[in-house]
Amino acid sequence: MKILKYALGQLQANCYFLIEKNNCLIIDPADEANFILEKIQRERLNLIALCATHGHFDHLMAAGEIQQSLNVPLYINEKDLFLLKRLKQNAQYFLGYQPPILPISNIKKLDEGLLEIENFKLKTIFTPGHTPGSACFYLKEGVLFSGDTLFKGGIGRYDFSYSDKNKLQQSLKKILQYRPETKIFPGHGDETTIGEEKTFIFKNFII
Repeated sequence: MKILKYALGQLQANCYFLIEKNNCLIIDPADEANFILEKIQRERLNLIALCATHGHFDHLMAAGEIQQSLNVPLYINEKDLFLLKRLKQNAQYFLGYQPPILPISNIKKLDEGLLEIENFKLKTIFTPGHTPGSACFYLKEGVLFSGDTLFKGGIGRYDFSYSDKNKLQQSLKKILQYRPETKIFPGHGDETTIGEEKTFIFKNFII
């Protein structure tokens, strides 16, 4: 499987293309729909679905526009659906202007456990804390897409009204059980490994 990463939008959210043959699955469509759609067309990819690690606007701003061009579903934990209703409001608050955001449709419930979409198989791990519906996706190749739960040298914010520090701590414990060599592809910033972050977290955070 081929994994491509693009840091998109003003907040540089990581958008991941998972490519198997010519089929493509996108984790966190982020911003810049024109770039994403052009990339899909140029590489002659068959986009089959969008998956969200959580419902924050910087990870989902392009989803509605992509769906307008390509009839694909968005998989998201139902506990973050309330954030989809606030996309425009939250984007304006954090960006300082009102970006054009098309409504997201064709929403599929994301369940914990094995997610099979055509030839893609991902293990969905619920990791609440940053948001109530935060999730990580694990591939058998030893890759974990951690969203905004865990970064290189940091963890997700838990100061929002709907965040929960205790739940975030439990979620970190959950994903730190994976093998040290597991590669982490976070929602922002560079790749890292479970081994590197376990050392950092136990040194800097009480979990």
